[in-house]
Amino acid sequence: MKAKTLNSCYLLLILMFYNTKTMAQSQIIITNQNAIIAAAKNTQSAALILKNNLDKAFKASFKINPTTVAGNSEIVLEITNSDNEIQNQNEFIIKSDTKSIYLKAKNEKYLRYAIYTLLEMWGFRKYTAAETFIPRLEQILFDKNYTKKIKPDFEYRSLLYPDAYDPDFRDWHKLDWQIDDFSLWGHSFYTLVPAKDFFKDNPKLFALYEGQRNTESLCMTNDTVVELITEKMKKIIAQNPNAAFFSVSQNDDVVYCECSECKALNAKYGGPQGSLYSFLNKIATQFPTTKITTLAYLHTQKPPLNLKIEPNIYTLFCPIELDRGKPLNSQNSASFIKTLENWSATSPHLYLWDYSVQFANYFSPFPNIHTFSENYKTFKKNNVKGLFVQGYADILGDFSELRQYLLAKLLWDTSIDIEATTADFLRGFYGKAAPFINQYLNLLAENQTKSNTYLDIYSGPVQSRNTFLTPEAITEYDHLLEKASVATEEDPILNARVLKLRLALEYVFFEQSKFYGKNQHGMFVVNEKGEKEVKQGLTNRVLNFTKACNDLKIYELSEGGLSPDDYYEEWLEIAKNTTSHLGETLKVNFITPPSNDFEGKGSESLVDGNRGYRDFNINWIGWYDTNPEFEILTQNLDFTRLKINFLEDQRHWIFLPKAIKIYGYKNQNWELIKQYDFESFTENYETKPKSWQLTDQSFKNFIKIKVLIENQTQLPDWRKRKNKKPMVMIDEIELYKK
Repeated sequence: MKAKTLNSCYLLLILMFYNTKTMAQSQIIITNQNAIIAAAKNTQSAALILKNNLDKAFKASFKINPTTVAGNSEIVLEITNSDNEIQNQNEFIIKSDTKSIYLKAKNEKYLRYAIYTLLEMWGFRKYTAAETFIPRLEQILFDKNYTKKIKPDFEYRSLLYPDAYDPDFRDWHKLDWQIDDFSLWGHSFYTLVPAKDFFKDNPKLFALYEGQRNTESLCMTNDTVVELITEKMKKIIAQNPNAAFFSVSQNDDVVYCECSECKALNAKYGGPQGSLYSFLNKIATQFPTTKITTLAYLHTQKPPLNLKIEPNIYTLFCPIELDRGKPLNSQNSASFIKTLENWSATSPHLYLWDYSVQFANYFSPFPNIHTFSENYKTFKKNNVKGLFVQGYADILGDFSELRQYLLAKLLWDTSIDIEATTADFLRGFYGKAAPFINQYLNLLAENQTKSNTYLDIYSGPVQSRNTFLTPEAITEYDHLLEKASVATEEDPILNARVLKLRLALEYVFFEQSKFYGKNQHGMFVVNEKGEKEVKQGLTNRVLNFTKACNDLKIYELSEGGLSPDDYYEEWLEIAKNTTSHLGETLKVNFITPPSNDFEGKGSESLVDGNRGYRDFNINWIGWYDTNPEFEILTQNLDFTRLKINFLEDQRHWIFLPKAIKIYGYKNQNWELIKQYDFESFTENYETKPKSWQLTDQSFKNFIKIKVLIENQTQLPDWRKRKNKKPMVMIDEIELYKK
């Protein structure tokens, strides 16, 4: 038995020896004794990047030599225009022979990309602009006679996330930068033909929409518009010789011209996009070597029919309305896939604008990360050539670090193993907390998937309170992040990263607590005196949240939204709502039901003691194109004052009503107590609650009070839009003795 054991050990040693020898024969060994060869001047910057990174990994420095030395293993950098192996400017080669490694590209940028690819093959990582992982190395093994040509899956890759503002992060992750590449960017009609300069004297330059000239768009068949934009473009191009793209795009609105000439083109080419692309073709022919970009957005989202688009027009398809909780495929998003396929067949250069975060609430969890990989494979399959990925811009939103890392990887290579890439990031960025954070991510996605509900980029914690952000789910998430916090408590840097994730759950709790009010999970409690007050310590938690956001240099919590300090001030304002009224225990019956999207907690929302504030998603009940009508079962309650709170938010088509009628019910009859007609209102984009109240001594004579509110019959001229109707929003109905 002993002899057999010795023989087995001997055989194992022999096998290990031969395996090691075989490995050594099949691989090149690189140490700091080997040099980086950068013969040409245009390879020096790439060589320095490689040297600086390798010097940090090894105990001693690498040398950069101008020429190779016979017999030595080296890393050779080369920019070449004559090598038949490299066909295009946007590709590079990493290869080896039996002794050296070769990196080749046609330009300096792609040679740098080859460097970063090689470094990642050797275990280097750039997780964020400030966090680069450098492995500790004594040697590097590289396969002999290896060849790989590498090029991106998308020719243009722009990522609007915090670390994309850092040029080193962009370079490492091979990202383009639209802020530099576009002279004119996005919605540009405002800039090209400013209404303040032209509308008064020449309104026909602008769109005839719903019977009136509207400054939100231009007339696509007006020759003067073409001339003005052509002249403006000449100046802009001359002033920006290094820009790659120039946007000629509709404004951020659904307005388009309906004059007889534009209408004829729209009928001929399949919709409002018809007159737009007919117009764009005229501009594009004036600048045949200039890349003209435009947005396929809202009313121009579909491609024109039977109209050839000029070859220098780049269409940026903007599918803003999609369900972001499910992968974009024919099963989940059939209409989108069909439109994408049609654009692929129509546009000479199809780009896509990907909305990748929740813009209404940067700090609310948004479980769409699990969709990224399949989505980008779908984009590639349908010949999308470039992407602009809109994220949090320069704000550190929820999981911003992971999101930008994964999206950068997918922009370059859609075939990456997304689970392995995610796991690699979590280990590197969160350390021992990684398993718990991975569970948190998976649970978010699982709960959203199980809910089978639409995930909107303009949604938030209140809308998701019954799906993936139920109070029970939040408790589970918090337990996982608590474990993550404990796992990193000895490392202040990692612990701070976990704390940032926990801020998202704090934000969800604050937002939902406004909605629940004095009910379970709400911000208020009723004390022993029967008075309403904010839960002990809650306002201080909001203050701490605000301070944490400011420490992270987070200057707003949503797209164009409140700053953290303003958020705290708004909380203090809402917290003042401690006054109780006599109607809080009464039953309310809807005669006209509210809109399904704005029904809150039902009829009890109108008398639950929780007033709505500026956010129409929290506590407000809305009636869309109908007249609110409801009755309050007052049962001869002794009160003399009735107060109704309305919201005015004209930007979202929420207006004050035309009239109010108050009825009282007694002796089997309704009796009109008061009719009030509102004065006409003016254009106003301030979001603000407004109150109306009636004092009457007869209220106590009725067993029911009926409220009939007359909605606006039509939109005012400045907010007329197709398929839009006026909305009335109410919260709260308050009853007082005096």
